[in-house]
Amino acid sequence: MSAMSPGAIEAIRATLERVITRVNTLSAGGPGWTRPSYSDLESAAHAMVEEEALALGMTVRRDAAGNLFARLKGRDPNAVPLHVGSHLDTVAEGGAYDGQAGVAGALALAAALRADGRTPQADLVIVVTRAEESVWFPVSYIGSRAALGRLSREEFEARRVDTGRSLADHMREQGYDPHAVMAAVAPDPARFLEFHIEQGPILHSAGEPFAVVTAVRGGLRYRAARVDGQWAHSGAAPRAGRADAVVAFSKLVLAMDRVWDGLLTEGADLTVTFGRVDAAGPAHAMAKVAGTLGFCLDMRSSDAATLDKADGLLRLEIERIEAETPAIRFDLGRQSRSQPAELSQQMVDFVVQGAGLMGCRPRRMLSGGGHDAAAFAAAGWQSVMVFIRNWNGSHCPEEGMDIGDLAVAVEAVYRAICAEGGRPT
Repeated sequence: MSAMSPGAIEAIRATLERVITRVNTLSAGGPGWTRPSYSDLESAAHAMVEEEALALGMTVRRDAAGNLFARLKGRDPNAVPLHVGSHLDTVAEGGAYDGQAGVAGALALAAALRADGRTPQADLVIVVTRAEESVWFPVSYIGSRAALGRLSREEFEARRVDTGRSLADHMREQGYDPHAVMAAVAPDPARFLEFHIEQGPILHSAGEPFAVVTAVRGGLRYRAARVDGQWAHSGAAPRAGRADAVVAFSKLVLAMDRVWDGLLTEGADLTVTFGRVDAAGPAHAMAKVAGTLGFCLDMRSSDAATLDKADGLLRLEIERIEAETPAIRFDLGRQSRSQPAELSQQMVDFVVQGAGLMGCRPRRMLSGGGHDAAAFAAAGWQSVMVFIRNWNGSHCPEEGMDIGDLAVAVEAVYRAICAEGGRPT
């Protein structure tokens, strides 16, 4: 294809800057940005995107779960549509780009096509999902799985962590219909592409603006685990007779770090993270031996069998610690899982082809975090992700991203769209 026009290049940059800035005016307060899943703030962000899509001449609809779809008609009604998007909810005190960048990138593609006067071969559909961040409800990929007809009836009873109310209640409060979601027929598989900041340091360390993701790790989580021991006086209880919940938890952390190291040595793909640790309830005090401690555990891998193996080793370590101190008891609580996802080689090649037209050769890499792209892949869609260089970590106020890096990635996908038949109107 011929070089992009200056107008299209400017449309990409201007759209990215405007959309990310507009969405980030919506937050429950700092530090960082907080838009809970199925909240008024998330809904307001969706409304902003609808305004942007309508201004581009797109047709907009929402499904029964509140997912937003904005369509730019292509030339060939029989061509497989290309869906591009991400989410707008955040973790508590999250960053400026996780989710937002993907939605802005989708809108920038449509803006560039309009600026160049091009109609794509296939329909371009901007997708803005609800409730991708599973920190609010203990369910993975709520919005995208709802759109795909893959939420179970039980999952609608999941409770939001800050309100204690069910997913179904929060859906209804935002004007959506859980019963209609449950009865919805799954759409025909199509194509899905998600721009997203990398949630690790690889691209930043390598000095590379973007990469193509070939697989997404699955997760095995215990969100409300607990270890119980015996309360005792800190000065009076001898070491030999204690059942200290903090010590028992510490033993488990160190044991699982050894398990992690051992599985990595065997060549397995795995991460092990103990997140929230709570030994600061009203019963705890400086002068007490801790009788209880709450925690969560998040294990991730590109291989489901590795997660099963790590889970089995976790339980063996718990048995060993309990045997050493009979008054110690662990309760892992309910397990939740998301399955590893292999992404589409066809869609990887699609992005790589567009990048090649710019003289770029992006690396191919694994995603450690879970994303909507994994839900679409699990439903049989041709799905891919494009990672954008990020620094200062992710899910935190310090997330860093250069708009120019995202613009380059959007241009690569734009060129791929045009290469498959996008022509001047």
